[in-house]
Amino acid sequence: QVQLVESGGGLVQAGGSLRLSCAASGRTFMRASMYWFRQAPGKEREFVAGIGWSGGSTIYADAVKGRFTISRDNAKNTWYLQMNSLKPEDTAVYYCGANRISYGPVVTSTSLVDYWGQGTQVTVSS
Repeated sequence: QVQLVESGGGLVQAGGSLRLSCAASGRTFMRASMYWFRQAPGKEREFVAGIGWSGGSTIYADAVKGRFTISRDNAKNTWYLQMNSLKPEDTAVYYCGANRISYGPVVTSTSLVDYWGQGTQVTVSS
């Protein structure tokens, strides 16, 4: 059974940093694209960042470009989201995701992501 488990969320002041981790089990994702999405109260889940299987291709939402960095460690079957210069509007539940297929493109739609974690809360105070 595939499981994705996020960690690293919490409460931070505006301007601070957090690093989220997503540890996968049940299969290897070393050849699959991996993602971070977020969902704020009353809003739909939205794309934050994605990384291709080789790590050489990354995509970011405009709202986080220059502040967030997605990375992966295939040996640990884990990927990360380094979040710097956090703003109150970054407050949300953050979900990691992954694709089932190998060598596929990085997508930005929730409907194209096959596996999801349970989410971790990130709260940024002003």
